[in-house]
Amino acid sequence: MKGLKKIALATAVAAMPFAAHADLKALDDTAMGNVTGQAGVTIELETKVSIGQFVYTDEGSFTVNDIVLGGSGVAGGPGTDLLDDLYIDIDVEADGDAVIHVGSLSGQPIDWGMTASSMELVAADGSESTTLVSNLSGWGMLGALDIRVDTATDTLNLDVAFNVMQMDFDVEFLGIGIRDMAIMGGQFFEGDTGAAGMFAVANVDVYKGDGFGASTATDVLRIDINDITMDMSIGAIEIGGTSIGSIAMDNLTISDTRLAVYGH
Repeated sequence: MKGLKKIALATAVAAMPFAAHADLKALDDTAMGNVTGQAGVTIELETKVSIGQFVYTDEGSFTVNDIVLGGSGVAGGPGTDLLDDLYIDIDVEADGDAVIHVGSLSGQPIDWGMTASSMELVAADGSESTTLVSNLSGWGMLGALDIRVDTATDTLNLDVAFNVMQMDFDVEFLGIGIRDMAIMGGQFFEGDTGAAGMFAVANVDVYKGDGFGASTATDVLRIDINDITMDMSIGAIEIGGTSIGSIAMDNLTISDTRLAVYGH
């Protein structure tokens, strides 16, 4: 008990300077709301990610080998190997919605690049395999990325502006090579950082729901594509190492598209 009395006395002495301030008052909930929760969190990021192998296994497996994700330099672009010059703002609004914004520190589009040596289908015992895609290399720019988790609808919304300046890959099992593929936008997009350029835009909702129509599936992964708008071009389509021509599509728009994804 003597020990407790000493602690109580020390606490009272420590509190005396604060008690001397006659204007000190308890804050109500409204006042506390004005003090806390105003700024959110900002994360500045530089990174380069390498993954030796990604494997999805059902009975057989789908594998992606030698993945590298970083700046445009990893795929031969003009930038460095680092995915950099970006920040992430994270805020929780008064209604509970989480808002995540990815922006550029310099105000310029964020350059990205990725490579993968191969994508393969592999038999369960490893005795057979088919290479779907090989020698994948691509780079481009990110203009804007906004993510919102809506507590009223339990929906994850993605709003993104991006482009692919150049991408090459081989579709090995068909003997086809794709060279100088680009995905751009039909008009200028300018984000709140001042980044402007020819970007494809996409707006997508992801949430839990039911299957369509007569489907009895429940609690499935639902993906609603509200809008994807882009221009796409392929500089050369090669068969047997020889180009057979090029392809261009202007103002490609995908909208009012819904997917329900579940196991079977």
